[in-house]
Parts: sequence; C-alpha cells; structure tokens
Amino acid sequence: MLEDFITVVSGLPRSGTSLMMQMLRAGGLPLLSDDRRPADESNPHGYFEFEPVKRTRADQSWLGRARGHAIKVIHLLLRELPADGRFTYRVIFMKRPLAEIIASQRVMLERQGKASADEAALMKIYQSQLLQVEQWLAAQPAFSFRLVDYHRVLENPLDVAEEINVFLGGDLDVAAMAGAVDATLYHQRSTEA
Repeated sequence: MLEDFITVVSGLPRSGTSLMMQMLRAGGLPLLSDDRRPADESNPHGYFEFEPVKRTRADQSWLGRARGHAIKVIHLLLRELPADGRFTYRVIFMKRPLAEIIASQRVMLERQGKASADEAALMKIYQSQLLQVEQWLAAQPAFSFRLVDYHRVLENPLDVAEEINVFLGGDLDVAAMAGAVDATLYHQRSTEA
C-alpha cells in the first residue's frame, strides 16, 4: 500500500523530475510540495518542490507526513534521508542525457540572468555524482529504486506509467498518468546518438 512507504522522485536538475511529479499527481498519488517556487517559463506546470527537504539533515520532522505521498528530492540530498529503518522509500530516479540536462540548465539560468558553469567540468561532476548515487541506493535496504528514462516517458508514456504503477503497488490511474505528459515542452534535445 502507498501509505507504507515514501515515494521519492529524484534525479539531476532538469532531468524530468517535475514531469514525473505531474504524472504521479494525475495518477492519484498525493504530493508533498509547496508553492514557494512558482511555475515559470522553464517549468510551466510547476516545480513541485518542498522547502523542508533542503534542511533534512537538521530537521527530519517532515518525513512522517511524507508516507503515502510523492516528494521530490534532488539527487545530492537522497543521502540525507534516514536509512535506519524508520522509513522505507521507493525512488523513481529520472535519467536524461547529460548534454540535454546541461543545455536545459544553461537556458534556465540565462532566463534568470545568471551565468552557467563550465559545461565540460559539469559533465564530469554529474557523471561522478550519478555513479555514486546509484551505488549508494543499491546498497541501502530501506530504498528500492527504479531508473526511468526521460525519453521513454515522452515516447511511451503509457508503458512508463504502467511500470511505475507496478513499482508503487498498482493503485494509480495509469491512463491519467500518461495523459499528464506534455511532449511539447521537450526543447533541449541531445545531438548525441
């Protein structure tokens, strides 16, 4: 049952985490989020973030409210979630080509009037972080996780929705999840094969 665990949507920034949160909400899974970061041109349907996640190391009081909900946790903060057995987690980890992620971040930062980091350096950092996070997740008994390819979500939303539904116990509205996918928002395409 969904109430037995916390559903965590994670991945690198700009990897499709907000899209997955939209799908879960449409499928009937309540979200634990706030409106501190409003929708904008980079994420017109919203970011679905929850501010207390950023302070999890110091304050874990919000975790009890997260059971039976989906919460968005950036990849670097997954290790802040207590793995001591008080909670169990099902992590949907979004994967997208790094070149697209970095291009999408650059565009978002430009819209905000900010400079982006060196792309080659960022690529290496992200590769290392992804490897470490996936190894860490695989070693944690309190965490089960499923890697979800961003392109598959766009190309086969119904198939992905069915897989996520099974992963989360089978209580979600798969057709509504698939219907929440807006492929017109896919702008930063990879030039890699």
